Amino acid sequence: MKRIFGKLYVQVLIAVILGAIVGVFIPETGAALKPLGDAFIKLIKMLLAPVIFLTVVTGIARMENMKELGRVGFRALLYFEVVSTLALVVGLVVVDVFKPGAGMNIDVASLDTSSLATYTTAVKHASFMDFVMNIIPDTIVDAFAKGNVLQILLFSILLGVALAHVGPRAKVFVDTLDSLMQGMFRIVNMVMRLAPIGAFGAIAFTIGKYGFGSLFSLGKLMACVYLTCAVFVIFVLGPICRYSGFSLWKFLKFIKEELFTVLGTSSSESVLPQMISKMEKAGVSKPVAGMIIPSGLTFNPDGQAIYYTIAAIFIAQATNTPLTLMDQLIVLAVLMFTSKGSAGVTGSGFIILAATLSSLGTIPVAGMVLLLGVDRFMSEARAITNTIGNGVGTMAIAKWVGALDTVKMNKALNGEGAEAKPEVAQADTVAVAASTPTSAMASSRAGALPQGVYVESK
Repeated sequence: MKRIFGKLYVQVLIAVILGAIVGVFIPETGAALKPLGDAFIKLIKMLLAPVIFLTVVTGIARMENMKELGRVGFRALLYFEVVSTLALVVGLVVVDVFKPGAGMNIDVASLDTSSLATYTTAVKHASFMDFVMNIIPDTIVDAFAKGNVLQILLFSILLGVALAHVGPRAKVFVDTLDSLMQGMFRIVNMVMRLAPIGAFGAIAFTIGKYGFGSLFSLGKLMACVYLTCAVFVIFVLGPICRYSGFSLWKFLKFIKEELFTVLGTSSSESVLPQMISKMEKAGVSKPVAGMIIPSGLTFNPDGQAIYYTIAAIFIAQATNTPLTLMDQLIVLAVLMFTSKGSAGVTGSGFIILAATLSSLGTIPVAGMVLLLGVDRFMSEARAITNTIGNGVGTMAIAKWVGALDTVKMNKALNGEGAEAKPEVAQADTVAVAASTPTSAMASSRAGALPQGVYVESK
């Protein structure tokens, strides 16, 4: 029994249940527990910049073939665009079939839009070039101070390439960064012990503040979102897993602790450091894991994409706004671009949706008021789908570019070699794993790939 309750995902699941109970029976107390969830998320965000920086720099600095870097980046962007577009299409099909907003007959003029001010004032009609220019930081310090993932990733890649070209003279500096990375992952392990507390506070706040009443009034919308996420994972990500040589079910079991943490915190960012480590443990080379996982937050938001399509069409249905097939395809096309770049922005889902509806002009932005009561309850589905999609994408891209050690992957997904490693030894494993040198990304050198810093307890 002690062994079962010692597992992190079990602790998080229990915390989620307890948080829900507090939120239902003592709503005032539940709403007051918001700082617990916020504090945990802030601790994780505190670690994102250094973890991404150190992982990418040390991984690329030890690569032997720089041409592989560009090949990985191009294929990753291609994969992200195709899969996130499929997510938009799946969402559009489901919302058209089930029509969750039909029959609500909402009069737009009667809606109180004052609660939308926070989101609509943050809407920026940025062009594609604005988005590209924003990837380049004003200063290096500014990128780290703001925690902008793409800006940190750009600088990390440039520094890693530069150090790789310097050669043996940069070895001392790279080794120093490697040692610093070991320390950062020790902190990650310490912070993750607080995940149950963060999950407890986040769930208690959500249910305490919004209650279950709002769930029943818009239950059909919520059901559509959860159903679509499940369909996408099974029928889109499932075949991708199969084509890449691994089982979706085994992969979900492999990242179960991360998924339960995401469930409790409603944030895919809360497990970013652990996902990088898990991907390395599953045989993905360090440079690929370090690049794909952070960039996937921005360019591959599968759960967000599903939500955007369903929410936009739902508002049109609820307000009796007529949409032709061409109108819906235009919505899809606009969302292909606006759904990117929302990672790390508070209330990003509503901000991006408001920007999309404003630019279209056909669906009333005021209809977003209908989503306020249940948006928080749908965030778990979005975050979990984002996390699964990002993990599967990393494995698939690694397989595509020959940076996946399939022997190591099979051992990890089958749970081999972890039985003798107790949970308390997780932090100690970092020193050995993070210091393992990374070779070129060719699969023939897979034996030199890092072992990963995460040890799954059995």
